[in-house]
Amino acid sequence: MYVSHLQLADFRSYGEALLELSPGITVFVGANGQGKTNLVEALGYVATLSSHRVSSDTPLVRHGAPRAIIRTKIVRDERSMVVDLELNPGKANRARINQSPAQRPREVLGALRTVLFAPEDLSLVKGDPGERRRFLDDLLVSRAPRLAGVRSDYERVLKQRNALLKSASGRMLSRTSAPPDLSTLEVWDSHLAETGAELLAARLSLVEDLRPLVEEAYAGLTDSGGPAQLAYRSSVDPDAPEPVPDREALTAALRSAMAEARDRELQRGVSLVGPHRDDLVLSLGDLPAKGYASQGESWSFALSLKLSAFGLLRAESDDPVLILDDVFAELDAERRRRLAERVRDAEQVLVTAAVEDDIPKELDGARFVVRYGGVGNE
Repeated sequence: MYVSHLQLADFRSYGEALLELSPGITVFVGANGQGKTNLVEALGYVATLSSHRVSSDTPLVRHGAPRAIIRTKIVRDERSMVVDLELNPGKANRARINQSPAQRPREVLGALRTVLFAPEDLSLVKGDPGERRRFLDDLLVSRAPRLAGVRSDYERVLKQRNALLKSASGRMLSRTSAPPDLSTLEVWDSHLAETGAELLAARLSLVEDLRPLVEEAYAGLTDSGGPAQLAYRSSVDPDAPEPVPDREALTAALRSAMAEARDRELQRGVSLVGPHRDDLVLSLGDLPAKGYASQGESWSFALSLKLSAFGLLRAESDDPVLILDDVFAELDAERRRRLAERVRDAEQVLVTAAVEDDIPKELDGARFVVRYGGVGNE
């Protein structure tokens, strides 16, 4: 799998841009703020329907423009597919596949698979649990696009249940309101347990698959610390051993945990049990990586997670497009060399760098210069 064409209209800093790309290694060189990350961000958006830099679509549309367009031509097994995305802030986005309108944008998921590593990914090690949950869920959808629907259903149910809890909490605190009717809450408990169990089971299976890959990738990147280990901490019982990915058992466990947490949830007006409260615990040897790992060890761990995602997707299907966004500037010479050795045989590798000297000699390929929102061949 590789991207042969990328066309942008009113996306970020680009009024218009058209790039022809090839398999192998492509490097975008340009000073900070010139627009090189915007190019790979657009490809990441096609793959995940989200940006690795911002949480909403509004900043992706060029200032003053009503919408942004991303068009990609994706080649897979000598067959090509054109995916068009129209980003409409405040309105529904639109998608087309080979000129045919899609009923919903998420139908394009799976057309392009990418693994993107950027400086923001250091938050996988140092940041909040939400960053690690997003990493797992994005990888789940890359492996099985149907899980985008499960993820969306869970978020919808969670939103409805939280609204009901908030309303009930307000009634309980009010002296003038009638006591809340909690019969509807039991219905949402059931929905949350069922959708949550499916999402949780998928995450647990994924973590099991990632474990040996992460340990091997970390050992290949650095001689410092280790071994790199993963553990899934569930809000069902944070102190218990990692649960087994059995949907029926997980559904029952979620129901029981919600019943136990009912009084606390009503007091706080928010759901306290479910995959949205879970965490992926990262450890180096006997110590948690967060708070104990050095800067270099943290970078190596974050890279190991992304390299493991790449390896997992590669083993199951075609190579995903590997994107390294301004990564090498953060690494010492030895880690640069080791990373380059591991990725240079991928079908398509896209690299951004502010300085030519940051790029290891092992990554020799096509060069583009990005300057003042324009892209040209070197």
